[in-house]
Amino acid sequence: MKTISTAKSHGGVQGVYSHASEACACDMTFAVFVPPQAQNGPCPVVWYLSGLTCTHQNVMDKGEYRRLAAELGLIVVCPDTSPRGESIPDEKDNWQFGCGAGFYLDATQAPFSANYRMYSYITEELPALIAKEFPADMTRQAIFGHSMGGHGALTIALKNPERFRSCSAFAPITRPMVAGWSKPAFEKYLGSDEATWRAYDAVALIEDGRRFSEFLVDQGSADGFLEDGLRPWLLEEVCRSADIPLELNMREGYDHSYFFISTFMDDHLRWHAERLAR
Repeated sequence: MKTISTAKSHGGVQGVYSHASEACACDMTFAVFVPPQAQNGPCPVVWYLSGLTCTHQNVMDKGEYRRLAAELGLIVVCPDTSPRGESIPDEKDNWQFGCGAGFYLDATQAPFSANYRMYSYITEELPALIAKEFPADMTRQAIFGHSMGGHGALTIALKNPERFRSCSAFAPITRPMVAGWSKPAFEKYLGSDEATWRAYDAVALIEDGRRFSEFLVDQGSADGFLEDGLRPWLLEEVCRSADIPLELNMREGYDHSYFFISTFMDDHLRWHAERLAR
């Protein structure tokens, strides 16, 4: 692991790091905030997964999480959203696919299957590195994210309920199998057999029997992607049918941006901290 930068913030340390990833077959960059409480022992870990076009830096610069994470004693890990590099297959004119749009899945179709293995990266490789290099209590983990990252958080939690004590999302893509901005990517990454897509679709996973203790979702009512891409009511319907508690907050007048995310970041961090303390 290489240290790219570190800076003191709210008594803790905000760092940016890189390492050679076996899962993605390239160098990967990620950010970690370590709170001041880590000087006295390992701290719980909250994973934040970013959305389309983002890197680790968007939430680090605009998410406004450090003040409260320092107060609550939370390590916050912010991975990148895809493999990157000159050798990585990409569609440079398509912001909904390729670099910046890994959708937190393991691609099965060439040429993308060699590098686009974000599910394995987030659930296996990067956690092992965090456990080795940081003062992290890996018995207490939570996960959340925004948009594509909200999709990733929901699906990863549903498939790993024993690992995560809590899961939340800002404006998640709840049904990526059918959403306009994710369905084409699923076909390119996973092939034409839509049955295989269900492993990376929160609604389908719940329909197929996957369960999680509860979810928190915040969604802006003025989000331009609400009707075609996000559709939180589909998650609400399937959670109701499966008896999964869901707190869905429709936030009047808020859009899809980090102005929205930063407004409700404290709510999510406090929600996770409560569950990580149990």
